[in-house]
Parts: sequence; C-alpha cells; structure tokens
Amino acid sequence: MSEQVDREAPLRLREPAHLVSPRARLMWLVEGATLMLVLLAAQVGWWFVDGAPSRTPHWVVGAVWLVLTVVYLSVMPVWRYRVHRWEHTDTAVYTQTGWLTRERRIAPMSRIQTVDHVEGAISRLFGLATVTATTASAAGALEISGLDKDVARRLVDDLTVKADAVEGDAT
Repeated sequence: MSEQVDREAPLRLREPAHLVSPRARLMWLVEGATLMLVLLAAQVGWWFVDGAPSRTPHWVVGAVWLVLTVVYLSVMPVWRYRVHRWEHTDTAVYTQTGWLTRERRIAPMSRIQTVDHVEGAISRLFGLATVTATTASAAGALEISGLDKDVARRLVDDLTVKADAVEGDAT
C-alpha cells in the first residue's frame, strides 16, 4: 500500500495510484437513488398542495426529473469510480476526487492534524468506509470515500503512525 519515496524528492501533483473499492459504485448509486426519491417526494407533495386547475407543469417537471434521474444514476457512479483515486507514501497523501470538476490534492504528512474513519449507514451496507485526513489547509480536509472497510482501517493506522513520526506541529 505504501511505497518507498526519496525524502529529497519534491512532492508533485500527480494522479494517485489506487482506485476506491468497486463496491463504491453501488454505494453511490444507492445514495443517488435515495436523493432522487426525496426529490420525487417533494414533487408529489407539490402535486397535492398545488391548487392550479392545470397539471401540465407537474407533468413537464416530472418528465424532466425522470430523464435527469435516469441519466444521473446511469453516469454518476461509473464516472466517480473512474475519477476517485488515492495514494499515500512516507511523505504525503494524494487524492483525486470530482464529479463535474476534478480536484487533485497533496497533504504532506507534516501537515496532517487528525485522521478519521467514518462508516455511514449506506456505506456500512456495502462494507465501505471514508477516511478523512484533516490539515490546516484552507481547502479543508482530504477525504477518501468508498474504501473497503479493512483498507480504510489500515490506512488510518498507517497515516496516524506516519504523521506522528514527522517533526513539526501540523499547523
């Protein structure tokens, strides 16, 4: 999981080596479908509350919503799986995330303040977890979601040990 890095070599922004778990696609699909069901409930509520004699706006919004939902749920999990990557070395954590906008970030071990392991309700169903490395960066923490639970635990342990071993105060 970790590779040897020349301590004199500068950190370079690059594509991280590891994909998240393939089960993340299904998790993202379920999360997206849950969101779409909430939006559907709002649409149905609007249908009942609206006292307008014409239901045409409801049919138009419903048809557009249905098409967008099918496209979103067909594309989003596959796209996210191809884009979301992570890697850690002795000196840094690399992440790549994004849906419409791609973001690559590096967090040197000396800047990591805390490392968290989170298993949400849906991610637990798929044996997945999220690892968050908090830094003093204005851009916020680095988050790696969709990791196999065991990989996430090992990553948290490894990052905690490596961040603790680096001189400095992580600020």
